[in-house]
Amino acid sequence: MKMGVQVIIATGKTRPAALAALETVGLTGKGGVLSHTSPGVFLQGLQVYGKQGTILHSQLLDPKVVSETFKFSMEHQVPLVGFSADKCVTLFAHTWIDKLHEVYYEPQAEVMKSIDQIMEVKVQQKVLFYDLAERVANFLRPHWSLAARGRATIVQALPDMLEILPIGASKGAGVQMLVDHMEVPIEQVMAIGDGENDIEMLSMVGWGVAMANATERTKAVADAVTSSNNEDGVAKAIQNFILSGVFY
Repeated sequence: MKMGVQVIIATGKTRPAALAALETVGLTGKGGVLSHTSPGVFLQGLQVYGKQGTILHSQLLDPKVVSETFKFSMEHQVPLVGFSADKCVTLFAHTWIDKLHEVYYEPQAEVMKSIDQIMEVKVQQKVLFYDLAERVANFLRPHWSLAARGRATIVQALPDMLEILPIGASKGAGVQMLVDHMEVPIEQVMAIGDGENDIEMLSMVGWGVAMANATERTKAVADAVTSSNNEDGVAKAIQNFILSGVFY
């Protein structure tokens, strides 16, 4: 890769999940793009690691919102997972929650006995509802957009997931914090993304690139569009905009 260019992961995943996913393609550890001693932005910007992998920022969700979401989960039997750094918790087992671990590499969610136990022993940074895409769009998102207004931020990375974050939190805010820490001008940063949760990040950097499969809102704020996730879009963006010298 071009001298002076560093690849940093900015993701909605936990750090263990990102490490596990990248390990399958040989991109972890020394010489890779992520290790336990490298900088990175995780949990939608709620957990930021700086130089040498030390914690730079850790932000928590309002406990009242956490309690309300888990109560809602039980009442409506909608799978919900709470995330705290490198741990996950839930109130009942579900195949979709297993999928977060088996397909998306997230830590296996620990089933807690009650909401009180979750509130007593776990500190949550975000919660994630997992349901059918149509129920997320027509039921969960409208409900929580109103219920959490002024207290939390609602975001979607995928159509069948709804995430609730601390108010004002975003992947973009985490990236800004990290580049300030690393003393890198934001104008010299290229970011690549495909989801609604990438909009702030793509809007603020010097060169924002959307995947071909990105949402229309995400493409609208990008400076360029690359190929899809299934067509090596990230590799093509690095080749076309970094190694070629178009950007940077």
